[in-house]
Amino acid sequence: MVYLVTTEAEIQQKMGANHNVAFNTTMMEAAEIRHFSTVIVLCRENWKDDTPTAVEIKGILSDVVSSLVAIEGIAYDMSGFTSRIEAEDMINVLRDGALRGLAILRDKKNQDFVKEHAT
Repeated sequence: MVYLVTTEAEIQQKMGANHNVAFNTTMMEAAEIRHFSTVIVLCRENWKDDTPTAVEIKGILSDVVSSLVAIEGIAYDMSGFTSRIEAEDMINVLRDGALRGLAILRDKKNQDFVKEHAT
């Protein structure tokens, strides 16, 4: 299917082997749209795929959005994990990574730097 800034493989890898497969492609795509929109609004920057700036930060955008989607996928049904604590730990690690990426993307100095050095 069509993803805006991430891939299904990256999302599934972050959700881990024990996630519920009922959290399917359609649900992942819908979650990706919501989370990418949230990132755009939080950062007050609209990165489009064809702009040089988007190319420079695609890795960070992909990491943030896939982490947020994976959190939603894990929270969808935690029963497949060895324990609820395991699932919550995975969510915490993903949340920390997403917040770190959001902090980088929201920083106006970083945005200016990327715009100045865009290919």
